[in-house]
Amino acid sequence: MQIAEIFRGPKPSISFEFFPPKSEKGAENLFTTIHELKALNPSFVSVTYGAGGSTRDLTHRLVLRILEETSIPAVPHLTCVSHNEPEIEEILVQYAAAGVGAILALRGDPPRDSPDYDRMQDAFPHAADLVSFIREFNGSDRHPTGGFGVGVAGFPEGHPESPSPLKEMDYLKAKVDAGADYICTQLFFDNHAFLDFRDRCRLAGITIPIIAGIMPITTPSGMARMAELAPGVCFPDKLQQALTGLEENLDAFASAGVSYTTDQCRELIEEDVEGLHFYTLNKSGATRQIASDLHLDNFQQR
Repeated sequence: MQIAEIFRGPKPSISFEFFPPKSEKGAENLFTTIHELKALNPSFVSVTYGAGGSTRDLTHRLVLRILEETSIPAVPHLTCVSHNEPEIEEILVQYAAAGVGAILALRGDPPRDSPDYDRMQDAFPHAADLVSFIREFNGSDRHPTGGFGVGVAGFPEGHPESPSPLKEMDYLKAKVDAGADYICTQLFFDNHAFLDFRDRCRLAGITIPIIAGIMPITTPSGMARMAELAPGVCFPDKLQQALTGLEENLDAFASAGVSYTTDQCRELIEEDVEGLHFYTLNKSGATRQIASDLHLDNFQQR
């Protein structure tokens, strides 16, 4: 898979994110989800990488299984934290041999038991450093199909550690200048934030595709967890009004959350978004409902 070819195709591209389960039962449940979502003809799926590289082997095994058992291109996440150059090169060699076509290059979270972790001790202190290393690997002709495409993260509502929006755009531009092919954003619920981010990227000279990170809210606990994991993400008044009073009626809560996300995606499509990337939490129901309501599979088949 050449990621550039995907973004030259019909818009929007449709993709899903999974995390590697830690049990056999979890793995089988996930593959049920993957086969259910396969009917939507996704452009690709991505697989997360735990804090400090804690799911390195699990991520690798899940990526290989997706490639072996489905026809869906798999894009593994790869982070800088706690890795040296030989370790990253070994991972790239393995992925190249497996036929992986693209990697999402991230700075990543530090190990959970190291709150004072010093990123400057890493071989790649910044995501741009990892992007550059992947490009150098590609230039060594060690990938049998011509090299990895590279994705990077973007934050429409700002990264919690960023000193300023202007400085954060400089960091993003550095990743793009290092060789990134596309940007996948953090989840957001306010489309104005995404559209403003996209406009600011274009003003900064960032012209690569920007795909929107989408996460349907289906449970009150899930909403609370999102607020914890993605500090700074806005929960707009319209969304809160739709969900208020439904906390004790889980079916109604899920229905309202999916309806909001459906409207959100519809507006993004009207605004000519280049891709919709669904954070699935390894479940298919909400994503399949949204895809059905918006006929997203038709976009992929054009």
